[in-house]
Amino acid sequence: MTGYSRSKFPHWVTQYGTCDTREVVLARDGRDVVQDEQCRAVSGIWYSAYDGKVSTRPSTEVDIDHVVPLANGWRSGADEWTTAKRRQFANDLTNPQLIAVSASSNRQKGDQSPDQWAPPLRSYWCTYARAWTHVKHVYALNITEPEKDKLDEMLDTCPA
Repeated sequence: MTGYSRSKFPHWVTQYGTCDTREVVLARDGRDVVQDEQCRAVSGIWYSAYDGKVSTRPSTEVDIDHVVPLANGWRSGADEWTTAKRRQFANDLTNPQLIAVSASSNRQKGDQSPDQWAPPLRSYWCTYARAWTHVKHVYALNITEPEKDKLDEMLDTCPA
């Protein structure tokens, strides 16, 4: 991980007004979300597709996960990108790169690839593997053999 630093991926940048990427994802992924005048989510309901937990406290119970973690991106080719491209990757609202999940599942995952960590809910494996491969493809990031093997196993759970 020579040269890696999370700060090399400017994240939670302003998207519009006072809303940063984190707040946009919280509003997008939650139900009945109420935001204050600074765009911060103050209440709502979030379902974590990783582990099935339901949360109502966005500041302590909900994290925004980078499906392909920043450190994994770095190891997979982002070390050669410009800061602008790393900013795009870290704040991507177009591709399935960001998702609101339980803080506990996000912290268990850390910067691990699918061969090291998979969502506890097997019912989400298909969606997760599709999101992972899509993001890796869009950003032309490398995939290791163990990562590919686990993704194949996860994709085998998709409906025919």
